[in-house]
Amino acid sequence: MRVLLVAGARPNFMKVAPILAALRRAGDDAILVHTGQHYDATMSGAFFRDLDLPDPDHHLGVGSASHAVQTARVMEAFEPVLLEERPEWVVVVGDVNSTLACALVAAKLGEEVGCRVAHVEAGLRSGDWRMPEEANRVLTDRLADLLLTPSRDAEANLRGEGIGPEDVVFAGNVMIDTLLARLAEARRRDQPGRLGLERGAYAVATVHRPSNVDDRVALEAVLRGLALVAGTMPLVFPMHPRTRARARDFGLDALLADVVALDPIGYTDMVSLVEGAAVVLTDSGGLQEETTVLGIPCVTLREQTERPITVTAGTNRLAPWPLTPDGIAATTQAAAAEARVPVGARSPEGWDGRAAERIVAALAARPARGASAVAV
Repeated sequence: MRVLLVAGARPNFMKVAPILAALRRAGDDAILVHTGQHYDATMSGAFFRDLDLPDPDHHLGVGSASHAVQTARVMEAFEPVLLEERPEWVVVVGDVNSTLACALVAAKLGEEVGCRVAHVEAGLRSGDWRMPEEANRVLTDRLADLLLTPSRDAEANLRGEGIGPEDVVFAGNVMIDTLLARLAEARRRDQPGRLGLERGAYAVATVHRPSNVDDRVALEAVLRGLALVAGTMPLVFPMHPRTRARARDFGLDALLADVVALDPIGYTDMVSLVEGAAVVLTDSGGLQEETTVLGIPCVTLREQTERPITVTAGTNRLAPWPLTPDGIAATTQAAAAEARVPVGARSPEGWDGRAAERIVAALAARPARGASAVAV
């Protein structure tokens, strides 16, 4: 089986790594394409090393741009790669611009190349069409030949959109494969100790979504909320470059005085930091999932989540919307007061470290494009 895997931005790396490893264990021909949507070469390289990912077979180097321009650049650069490699499957993960761009190219060239599209993390929905990721999710699912869902609620979303069950396979959460594989090393690194923090007595925050950082009023509310939390316990804030730049541009740097502001850190170091925290505040989808498995209380700084299972079955809660400093602080205080649960105690079905195996099995179970499903 010849499979082309696409990684575009930081959230994709943790999802692609276990699939690539599972394909190679099975003896399949796996081709890795990095679109370069995550355009910080230093951080991108650090993530590849941290996750034991090999150098990509193709690096498209598309870089930063508007959503339309970036999507178009990925499509232009990916088309000749697809025509050259001619895989049986193009596997896209998540909901970034590269996900939709490569799925669209593969869908249009499917007959010519003989490939099909598989979408890992299919069926997630926030219902908020202001999020660029929502458009990417929905459109990628419409293009995909095989929809690999991370949770049962995702299956229900797809049914509601008229997608037939024959194209949907429950795979579980592949990001948790990487989390569980790296957890022992994360604990060994002891990132809290290296920062002089007491385990279970500090908060971690990440903020990067445009709705929170590109508007001055919204970012000020978030930063004032973080400052209130920092008045009750140490708060570590690995800052996305976009967030740091907006804080500076809006003249809000003074609100960071009481937080431990860091440059972005690698995946395993971030797991180490999160695993030792009393509470996590985030607008990241991945951290909602990881904290659920780790048993860490999480406060999500968004109006809604495309991962509602982390609220109903996990440790996640949404801060009151619209965000206010007092609302953020009060929700964090309540979350931090909850007792931690053991790792895996609230893990949803399929969040068990074996999702990549199920994904590879699902790909292999489908007949080649144009072949009969009945053996002769």
